[in-house]
Amino acid sequence: MLKESGKILSKIMRRLQKSIRTGVSTIEIDQLAEKLMRDERVESAFKGYNGFPANICASINEEVVHGIPGKKILKNGDIISLDVGINYKGYLTDAAITLPVGRIDSRLQKLIDATRNALSEGIKQARIKNHLSDISYTIQTHVEKDGFSVVRQFVGHGIGHTLHEEPQIPNFGVPNQGELLKKGMVLAIEPMVNMGTWECDILDNGWTAVTKDGLPSAHFEHTVAITEKGPQILTN
Repeated sequence: MLKESGKILSKIMRRLQKSIRTGVSTIEIDQLAEKLMRDERVESAFKGYNGFPANICASINEEVVHGIPGKKILKNGDIISLDVGINYKGYLTDAAITLPVGRIDSRLQKLIDATRNALSEGIKQARIKNHLSDISYTIQTHVEKDGFSVVRQFVGHGIGHTLHEEPQIPNFGVPNQGELLKKGMVLAIEPMVNMGTWECDILDNGWTAVTKDGLPSAHFEHTVAITEKGPQILTN
């Protein structure tokens, strides 16, 4: 069931990516997500979660995570992070991607690429008998090598029957620490990477995190199962 949940989420994410263009509002993206979820007969894992008011998170530029869709219009040169979770017959999966809007600055593209690559390298560590912190350390190392910083207030997490399960997965740390990874564990691994300082503030809406220095942030996430053959990306 988790594989099917991941497959459906991947399909929804691909459709949402195609909607990203100059002139679109974030509420229009959320409305499209709602329609796609309804068509696939799944529910948003986010809407109503601790009071979150939308189907997806849409975070623009300096918004790190938990951006609430609204009237904000995408402009040429922006970047937007889409974070989407679904519930398919009680099985939850979660994924995120950062996308360019029109033509973006080369430094922004480097930020996106570095975050995507850090996720890819972190996933490679999601193997039986590795430690949880091997994922964290690998992500931090790759991010900082490219001159960026990993957010520390927010972390990845276990997932499956509920949205946020143990263990928590920081995107920073030293290797060979924490619990050993076991077959059957399912992890939502999600580096959040800032161009400047790693520090964040929360807006007055109580949800949206923004970079403390106002510089852009990127976010990638996959739901990953640990198997005897290595990590299996369920939301690929």
